[in-house]
Amino acid sequence: MDKTIRYRGRTICSDDIAFIRELIAAEPTRTRRALSLSLCEAWNWVQPNGAPRDMVARGLLLVLERAGLIELPPARWKVPQGGLRQRVPEQVSLLEWSPLEGSLAELRPLEIQQVRRSRHEGLFNSFIETHHYLGYSRVVGEHLKYLVWARGVPVACLAFSSAPRHLGCRDRFIDWSPEARRRNLHLLAYNTRFLVLPWARVPHLASHILARVARCIRTDWEKFYGHPVWFLETFVDPERFRGTCYRAANWQLLGTTTGRGKDDRTYRVNRSLKQVLGYPLVADFRRRLSA
Repeated sequence: MDKTIRYRGRTICSDDIAFIRELIAAEPTRTRRALSLSLCEAWNWVQPNGAPRDMVARGLLLVLERAGLIELPPARWKVPQGGLRQRVPEQVSLLEWSPLEGSLAELRPLEIQQVRRSRHEGLFNSFIETHHYLGYSRVVGEHLKYLVWARGVPVACLAFSSAPRHLGCRDRFIDWSPEARRRNLHLLAYNTRFLVLPWARVPHLASHILARVARCIRTDWEKFYGHPVWFLETFVDPERFRGTCYRAANWQLLGTTTGRGKDDRTYRVNRSLKQVLGYPLVADFRRRLSA
């Protein structure tokens, strides 16, 4: 191998390539998923909760195959044209829900329900597809979904996922080193969707929900993934929104994106600039994230 390959924080050398070739040759009929699980077991490549990083391992195997360094067994299943985004949830009619109006005090107490892997996850997905301007998209990696209820009626949806790897204004705000970022990025959560459903017309509802979820997400994340999160972040498109509810819930403006996307190689703006807002979940978040 002419050069060293760096993948997801791991350096791949010629001995690693030879080991993977032996792994493939030992049982050439095994599936690619079984191969990635075997690689995770051999390298002790696991997530903080002990689960194997099989999707990361599979990505590495594809990189090595495309580089001509290994030959994988034939794929037994192919993603359909258009990818997983084709599996769109059913839309939910607005007429099924009665309008909720009045003051926040009249509506409380709200029920904050984490619905990932629950019977209400499909309902959450349908609301996002029907009423959020970005629609529904399937998330890969660590993520949680919250459905908020008032008087037995759903009023809001929030989704959180793994944080983007590189975000200049956030990294400067946290003031961590590149090595600390690579090591501790899983301790951040990115708010990918926030939707107050159109029949909930209640002042201050959005900021109240953000504050409530901030108080429970650290524990929920640890139950699901075996580690907490110490910092939340989100993007706000200033051409569409002002981010008032985030600011009212004490989220801080960290800066703006570069408008180039995570895989840009041209160094030219190719999308709208987004405001980056952050919310520390503990006072000593910098110490914890730099550890």
